[in-house]
Amino acid sequence: MIKKVQNIKTLIPLIFLLAVLSGCAEKSVDKDYPIRSQPFTQVEVQDDFWGGRISTNHQVSIPVSLHQSTITGRIKNFEIAGGLAEGDFQSDAPFDDSDVFKIIEGASYSLHMFPDPELEAFIDTLIWKIGMAQEDNGYLYTWRTIHGDDSHDWIGSRRWERTHVMSHELYNMGHMYEAAVAHYRLTGKRDFLDIAIKNADLILEEIGPGKFETYPGHQGIEIGLVKLYLVTGNRDYLEQAKYFLDARGHDHIGEPPFWHGEPRTYDQAHKPVTEQTEAVGHSVRALYMYAGMADVATQTGDREYIDAIDRLWEDVTYTKFYVTGGIGSQRGHEGFGPAFDLPNVSAYCETCAGIANVFWNHRLFLLHGDAKYIDVMERSLYNNVLSGVALTGDRFFYPNPLESHGQHQRSEWFGCACCPSNVTRFIPSVPGYIYAQDEEKLYMNLYVSSETEFEVNGGNVGIKQTSTLPWSGNVKLEVNPVNPVDISLHLRIPGWAQNEVVPGDLYSFENDAGSEPLVAVNGETVPLDTRNGYVVIEREWAAGDIVELEFPMDIRYISARPEVKANENRIAIQRGPLVYAAEWPDFDDHSVLDLIVDKNKELYAEEHSDEVLGNLVLIRGMAEGSRYLDDGSIEVSEKELTLIPYYAWAHRGTGQMAVWLPENIEAARPRPAPTIALNSTIKASHHTVALSAINNQSVPGSSNDPAFTNYHWWPRMAQTEYIIYEFERPETVSTSQVFWFDDGPSGGCRVPESWQILYSSEGEWIPVDNLSPYEIKKDEMNEVRFEAVETDALKLEVRLQENYSSGLYEWAVK
Repeated sequence: MIKKVQNIKTLIPLIFLLAVLSGCAEKSVDKDYPIRSQPFTQVEVQDDFWGGRISTNHQVSIPVSLHQSTITGRIKNFEIAGGLAEGDFQSDAPFDDSDVFKIIEGASYSLHMFPDPELEAFIDTLIWKIGMAQEDNGYLYTWRTIHGDDSHDWIGSRRWERTHVMSHELYNMGHMYEAAVAHYRLTGKRDFLDIAIKNADLILEEIGPGKFETYPGHQGIEIGLVKLYLVTGNRDYLEQAKYFLDARGHDHIGEPPFWHGEPRTYDQAHKPVTEQTEAVGHSVRALYMYAGMADVATQTGDREYIDAIDRLWEDVTYTKFYVTGGIGSQRGHEGFGPAFDLPNVSAYCETCAGIANVFWNHRLFLLHGDAKYIDVMERSLYNNVLSGVALTGDRFFYPNPLESHGQHQRSEWFGCACCPSNVTRFIPSVPGYIYAQDEEKLYMNLYVSSETEFEVNGGNVGIKQTSTLPWSGNVKLEVNPVNPVDISLHLRIPGWAQNEVVPGDLYSFENDAGSEPLVAVNGETVPLDTRNGYVVIEREWAAGDIVELEFPMDIRYISARPEVKANENRIAIQRGPLVYAAEWPDFDDHSVLDLIVDKNKELYAEEHSDEVLGNLVLIRGMAEGSRYLDDGSIEVSEKELTLIPYYAWAHRGTGQMAVWLPENIEAARPRPAPTIALNSTIKASHHTVALSAINNQSVPGSSNDPAFTNYHWWPRMAQTEYIIYEFERPETVSTSQVFWFDDGPSGGCRVPESWQILYSSEGEWIPVDNLSPYEIKKDEMNEVRFEAVETDALKLEVRLQENYSSGLYEWAVK
């Protein structure tokens, strides 16, 4: 259980209790979202699922992130820029300042729930260092302050010159504004807010019509400027946010919307924002922009913005949305691909994109009052976002794939650490997504055990929620107004509790729920008539009134539209809001990709608890496993099936994992036959976990097939690399086959310049006498035949091209 700070109103002025995320009403501000979220500062979470996550974030994730920011030099950059220390820029990239800002934001939220004098003092000192790093005119960008102009390809010869490309000057400041506003509201201290205002005033002075015209290459400052407007009442900040949005897609601002003949889709600058109809480019940039458009539209009444983000929402949700709530299918540009292009192994689904999707969909709900946006938000929240941070709070995913062949594991930190720092600020804000209000309309959006208090018609109305979700479907709401009061209680009925996976027809349930949701008031059943996804109960409420909900928690099979080729003949499995996955430790043979699941067979839920995964519900049943035999035929046999919630994967070591499970042998990948290659020990000039894929007898459809794992030598070029098979015993071999990896114009790997096979003889490597040429072809096996040799090891030697690396999917030996 998370304890509230004694009486928050005795510690900070009432203005600081207003919502941090959205729905704020501040001095001189007369417009707002039609619906306001209940601020997380007024919600006391009382369950183990989210309460545990929030506590771990405070106790582990924030300290870990501050430690990593210390040892990687992110914090020292401010010290050097402020004259407190000497040296060069310490970390990797000019945008590293933003990580520190996000952690401060998260710490500010967390300190509200967990008074921590040591952490508070650390943050106060850190803010002082940031202030010292700020230049006299308000400019704050430690790379340029330390190294000067033209010191990095991204930053240009003067400030703002390259911000529309990659400098991230404005992106950094957006996160600083958000952190500064949060810190001010939650502590009452002005020091960080004053730093932010000084910087924002410089931007107002130097950027805009008739001044230096540009826009942020990475969006985010738009959200920060609106928050700064809300806390100060200075409308110039709001107008600057709108300028940054409207500046995109014009020839005379920044770069032209076409660059070398190609649209500037990466940063959504290919056309004006109000004309955009398709989600393209870098997904985090896009979703931060869409959220910023919602904020600006709310304050300015710009209907064109709202129409645009409504169109874009349909494009994302109906054609580009992963069943786990992930966003972004393309690794190369960390973003959107074409409609229905949703690969599983190479799915990007960046943790930051999942968080941004929560931001965006919550804002759309506040605009429109439709539960479909909460359905999308909840799917991202419980699956994609939670996968991004380990249960222990100290390891993180950047991408969150839906299938792994053993090449994925969470990391302590990243050179580009946007995801860990984003997690630290997002997790403590989750209570702010549970409830919302529009005058006498009270919205129950997420079912999480918690307490809160609304003000309705001048009186207080307490709500105490007891929920067993996500493990079972029982919810109890105690309504406790000080005096009887007319309230319109809006109870969200999740799509998964009915017959809708997500809005639209991208996914469908293959089996019906065993029952309908039930709603009762004081023991009397209420008709399940929904308005925009809510059962609405309008009545006079008195202290002690009880609302009970019961959601069906059937195990549901999900199929994708046939256009989603990656999921053809495959099904996913969901229970409640949680998507499930098969993972290697739960199978005796440690194999998952060989599974065949019959959706007509009964599965059952089973409570489980262990020290690694904690308390959760497993899904169990029977499936089939498949394997190749020596003669090339496939054997299918019964196999026990165990599934875990997707968020819980990758806590027990590396190995296979899959969300989408085959329905037939055509979609399965049978376990390999015991060939010479499979039984060999693999060594290589560059060792990675992906080496385990090269002898698994899985041959892709092309040399750039995202459904298959490849091994590569990137970023090595123009040199000789190797892989060695050490056999279990001496073998006589005469043929070798290689399927090359080549990721085309957008990547850095090509087929090699040349290759050869060598065999081991008395401690030396001797080239084989080849009887056929060493062909180098894409999209097929390249076979070389040679004079038979008896040896205990073979070596594949590869010469990389001058300007490209190389790799392969499979190396077979006969």
